[in-house]
Amino acid sequence: MSLLNSPAFLLFITGSLLGLTFPLGKLGSQAGVSPVVWAFLFSGGASAGLLLYRLIGKKRLLVNVRNVPFYFIAATISLVLPNILTYRVIPELGSGFTGLMFTLSPLITLALSSVWQVRMPGRLGLVGIAIGFTGAVIVAVTRGEVGNPASIGWLLTGFGIPLCLAMGNVYRTMAWPENAEPMELAIGMNLAAASMLFVLVLILPQASLPGGLESIKLTALITILVASVMIAMHSRLQFVGGPTYLSQIGYIAAGVALLIGMLVFGETYSWITWLGAFIILVGAALSMQAQKVKS
Repeated sequence: MSLLNSPAFLLFITGSLLGLTFPLGKLGSQAGVSPVVWAFLFSGGASAGLLLYRLIGKKRLLVNVRNVPFYFIAATISLVLPNILTYRVIPELGSGFTGLMFTLSPLITLALSSVWQVRMPGRLGLVGIAIGFTGAVIVAVTRGEVGNPASIGWLLTGFGIPLCLAMGNVYRTMAWPENAEPMELAIGMNLAAASMLFVLVLILPQASLPGGLESIKLTALITILVASVMIAMHSRLQFVGGPTYLSQIGYIAAGVALLIGMLVFGETYSWITWLGAFIILVGAALSMQAQKVKS
């Protein structure tokens, strides 16, 4: 089996790259870049990177006018709202703890998939999701860094992230355009997201371009590269693994974000937080194993 057809490989790569976006977002926040500008950098950079890849490879651009409504709806739910929320709460919750918010999306995705009868996981997959969610609840109770607990308001704001992600996971599967390639949807969604975010940059007084990006050029470039590869892998994983399996990327991302937050930014978390993170990883491992068995 090709690695690009392996759900487990795609899950690991996509989740790891997603985990890198949180500390990168924290660097942007520390440089004074607004959440809207940083979200625009993410989607605009990803779409530019993917288009450049297609042009260098002399391949067609894969943007279909008939799928424009899908691009904009999916972009709003899956990119614009969760990215703005993510980069807004990072300064309040920390990059590691914000990453842990993503671990709640599998359960919400599962619930929505059940309601709309989208692709469902097997028994082992359900056990993995349940274990992962248990770990997420333990982590949430600790309310962030030691000595700097987040307010209930910011925690509730953070919970909006997995809700948006879960809705996006299910919508994209249900509304996936006929015969559409994953790369086409990745490019179209990010172009749509970038256009909406650019409008917000123009009309919001606290957002402007370059908006502080000029002071962190290397960080911005790395973010664009990470976003481009992650989005390409993300769309492929959606196609290969389905919405519930796709949502497991939050487990991998949370572990990466916690480690980087601790090693690079000096974020400190209690042993209870780490216990919850370990339980989350156990749940992720079971879910990945379930997908292998199913395949």
